[in-house]
Amino acid sequence: MKIPTSLKHKPVIVVENYENVDGRYAYHSDAKGLSLGLAQWNDRGKVDISAKVWRHTGEKWSRQSEELPLHRVLDLAILVSRSLLYFQDAYRYEHLYDKDKPVIDRVGLQGDAMTVAVCTDNEKIDEDIKLFSQALSQDGELIGERLRTLARILKEMGY
Repeated sequence: MKIPTSLKHKPVIVVENYENVDGRYAYHSDAKGLSLGLAQWNDRGKVDISAKVWRHTGEKWSRQSEELPLHRVLDLAILVSRSLLYFQDAYRYEHLYDKDKPVIDRVGLQGDAMTVAVCTDNEKIDEDIKLFSQALSQDGELIGERLRTLARILKEMGY
């Protein structure tokens, strides 16, 4: 399915077969494509690049399609990676986290730090963190393949 080019987000680099590789939803996904392009919120004289997940209902392009600035995509990748690292050792805690110290890490970015923490405001956190950990474990192969690919590309780029 071809990603539309007549909408406000202007695709430049596309993955038009994303539905075939969308993790456990592969071949049954409503996320039909990914693109990097010119953001829909661009003002005259100011150009931002965004990433977009293109969703299709089967009849039309969905308003649930998501568009994110590239730095937010990378921030999410940092959050995912840091969370995965945390859960490698979370079994050491009775509830998979330290109730007295829910902050996992402070990741330095742009002169400040992104605080990564267990959401203790979630009233069902003890149940939800177990389910979260199980889901990470179940998807370990899918996530691992993507992380290895990302690591290889980052290494090729000199990072």
